[in-house]
Amino acid sequence: MRQIVQHMGSGLTEVLEAPMPTAQSGALLIQTTRSLISAGTERMLVGFGKAGWIDKARQQPDKVKMVLEKVQTDGLMTTVEAVRSKLAQPLPLGYCNVGVVDHVGAGVEGFSVGDRVVSNGPHADVVRVPRNLCARIPDGVDDESASFVVLASIGLQGIRLAQPTLGEAFVVTGVGLIGLLTVQLLRAHGCRVLAIDFDDSKLALARQYGAETCNPGRGEDPVSAGIAFSREQGVDGVIITASTHSNEPVTQAARMSRKRGRIVLVGVTGLELSRTDFYEKELTFQVSCSYGPGRYDPSYEERGQDYPVGFVRWTEQRNFEAVLDMLASGQLDVKPLITHRVAFEEAQRAYKTLTEDKSALGIVLQYESPMAERAVRTVALGAPVHYEAHRPVLGFVGAGNYASRMLIPAFKSTGAQFHTIVTSGGINGVVHGVRGGFTEASTDFSALLDNDVVNTIAIVTRHDSHASFVTQALKAGKSVFVEKPLAIDHAQLIEVREAYEQAHQAGPGPQLMVGFNRRFAPQVQKMKTLLASVREPKSFIMTMNAGAIPASHWTQDVFVGGGRIIGEACHFIDLMRFFTGSPIVSLQVRRMGEAPGVDVTEDKASITLGFADGSFGTVMYLANGAASVPNERFEVFSAGRVLQLDNFRKLKGYGWTGFDKLNLWKQDKGQKACAEAFLRAVETGVPAIPPEEIFEVARVTIEAAEQLRRQ
Repeated sequence: MRQIVQHMGSGLTEVLEAPMPTAQSGALLIQTTRSLISAGTERMLVGFGKAGWIDKARQQPDKVKMVLEKVQTDGLMTTVEAVRSKLAQPLPLGYCNVGVVDHVGAGVEGFSVGDRVVSNGPHADVVRVPRNLCARIPDGVDDESASFVVLASIGLQGIRLAQPTLGEAFVVTGVGLIGLLTVQLLRAHGCRVLAIDFDDSKLALARQYGAETCNPGRGEDPVSAGIAFSREQGVDGVIITASTHSNEPVTQAARMSRKRGRIVLVGVTGLELSRTDFYEKELTFQVSCSYGPGRYDPSYEERGQDYPVGFVRWTEQRNFEAVLDMLASGQLDVKPLITHRVAFEEAQRAYKTLTEDKSALGIVLQYESPMAERAVRTVALGAPVHYEAHRPVLGFVGAGNYASRMLIPAFKSTGAQFHTIVTSGGINGVVHGVRGGFTEASTDFSALLDNDVVNTIAIVTRHDSHASFVTQALKAGKSVFVEKPLAIDHAQLIEVREAYEQAHQAGPGPQLMVGFNRRFAPQVQKMKTLLASVREPKSFIMTMNAGAIPASHWTQDVFVGGGRIIGEACHFIDLMRFFTGSPIVSLQVRRMGEAPGVDVTEDKASITLGFADGSFGTVMYLANGAASVPNERFEVFSAGRVLQLDNFRKLKGYGWTGFDKLNLWKQDKGQKACAEAFLRAVETGVPAIPPEEIFEVARVTIEAAEQLRRQ
C-alpha cells in the first residue's frame, strides 16, 4: 500500500510504500477510492513542517515550556535528542476517507465486505479504522461527495452546540471548506446566514448557498454588517470557522451578538477575550471538539463502546450518518466546492497546489490502482544484506515511541544486525525501518517466525500482547528481548514460563530477557560495585515522580496496559532485586485513599519488599507530583553509608572511602548497555539476567498490582 506522510522536521510531504495494515478486532480494513485534503488543517501542518525552529517554537509556546522543564530535570543533551526525535516522527496526513470494506474485524456489526463507507482514515490506499469512526454510504451518494462527510461533521457539531432554531440569524466567520459546509447546514436548519471572509470567490459560493456576505478586506465592517443583518437586534449566534492568530473574530462575534447570544469556535483564533463584551450581554462561548461526542474517548473510538442513543443522540458516527442523509436528499451540495481532482500518485502536486494557491478549496485525491496490488504484507527497504549467522540477526516487533526513539537506536549503536521490522499499521515500520537500517518492513508476524535467517526477536508492543509474542517466539526457537512487562497477569506468566522451560528441556535453548535497562546504567553499575563490599542488609527508598496520565489511557487499562505498576514500577522492583542479589520474601502495598474530586488510580502507591538477606526497601510510585521535579531518585542506606542517585545524572556518596560522586553530562538509563548485554547473551548462551530473577520480578509485580486493586 501507499500512504502520505508529512515530515514535521524538514517539511517534506512524501508518498511512502508500506505493507498493508493487519486486520484487527473492532475495526474495518478499507480499500480507498477517494479522499479529501482538508485545506485548512493540512495547509497549516505543511506550513508548520516547513517553518524553521524559531517559528516552530513561536507557534507552540506550551511545548517550549515543556522543553525548558525537561532541560531542568533531564539535562540539555537528552532534551535536544528528544526534541529532534519527536520532530523526526512523520505525521500521517488526512482524515476524510472513502472506500470499500475489504475485511470486517471480529465483533463488528452493521458492515459487510463490499460496503462503501466513509471514515476518518488517512490518505492511504488501504486504511484500518475502528467501527465507530465509519459509516455506510447510501446508494444515491457518490464517492467524491462522500469524501466531504467528515469535514461537514465538524461544522455540524459546532451547529449542534449552538442549538439554532428556525428563523434565527447566524453568522459564519471564515468560509473555507468547513465554513461553506456550515453555511449550508445552517440554511437547512431554517436559519438566515451572514458569511464573513476576505476572499470574494468564497463569498460568491456562500451567496450561491443562500447566505448574505461581508468582506472586511473591502472596508466593510463585520460588526455593523451583523447588526444590520439581524435587523438591529443582534445576531442569535456566531460560528467561527476561521483560522487566524487574531482575536478579532471573537471580539467581533461578541459585539454583533444579541443579549444571551451563542458563540461557538470551530476553527482556531486568538482567545484574548474582553470580559465587558461578554459580561454585559451574558454571552455563551464554547469551543467545539471535532466531529462530536466520542472524539478522543478511547472507549468509544478504540474499543467500540457506543453511547446509548437515548442519552447521547449525536455521536461522531451518527453525525457522519446525518451528513450522508443530507447528501442523499440533496440538501447538502458539495460539487461546487471541488476545485481540483488529483491522482493519488501525484499527491505531491496536490500539496504544492494547496500551499501555493490560496483559492484552492476541495482537493480530491483519486485512487485508481488495482486493489489486488495494494495487499502487500512485506516490502523491501534496501538491498539484500549478508548476515553473519553466528551472531544475532534481529527482527523487531513494534515501532512506537519507545521503540523508535530509544530501543532501535540503542541496538543500532551496538552494531546489531537488523533484518525485519514488524508493525500492525505498516507505515511506522517503513519510516523507522529505513532510519534504523532494516532490510524489510512487514505486518506479518508469522512470516517473521518462519524466517530462518532471523534468530532473535525484540518485542516492543502494547503490554497485553507481550506474553503471546514471547511464547510464540520461544516455541519457534528464537531468542527474545521483550520490553517490560513480561506479562500482565499470572495466566500469561505461566504460559511464558512453560514455553521457556519447554524450549530448554533438551539443553541450552533461546535466551529470554526483559528490558530492565536501569540495572545496566553506568551509575547503577557503580552502586552495585560499591554495595558488593557491604555485608550488612540494605535499606532502599526509590521514588518515582511518574507524572499524571488520564485514567482512560491504555496503560491504565488492566486488560491492555496492565496498569502502571505492572507496566513501569516493575523497573524498580527489579532494581532492588539486582542490588540485593537476594530473593524477595515479603510484599506489602498501600495506595492513596479515595477522595472527593480526585481521580484515584493505582499509580499513587507504595510497595515495600523484604529480601532473604534481611534487606528491605520501598518503591514510592507517585503520579501526583510536579513535572518540574526529576522523575527518579534512588537512595540506599547501609553500614553507616548512603548512596543517592538523582535521575541518572548525579550520583552522590556519603561515608564511602574513596568515593564522593559520579555525575554525567547526559542522562544514561542504560539502554545501550542493556542491548549489548542481551546480544552478548545470545552469542555466548550465558543469560544477561538470570531467568529466575526475570520470572520472580514479574510474579511479585503482578501480586503487588493485584493487592493494590483489592484495597
